[in-house]
Amino acid sequence: MPVVHMASIVPISKSVGANRIIPTVAIPYPLGNPNLPPEEEAAVRRKLVEKALGALQTDVAEQTVF
Repeated sequence: MPVVHMASIVPISKSVGANRIIPTVAIPYPLGNPNLPPEEEAAVRRKLVEKALGALQTDVAEQTVF
């Protein structure tokens, strides 16, 4: 089953063997930024989810950071 690992610290994702890695925003808020206005934060989240969906559709042979 294809999986995407979304994390703030890419080296940790690599060390656990994730093959599709999406770097996220920050450690306390990996998929958002509460300091942004709601519309902008929603756009940040949507972009990350769209990137993850694209990664799921991509064939990979080795660890790949998108």
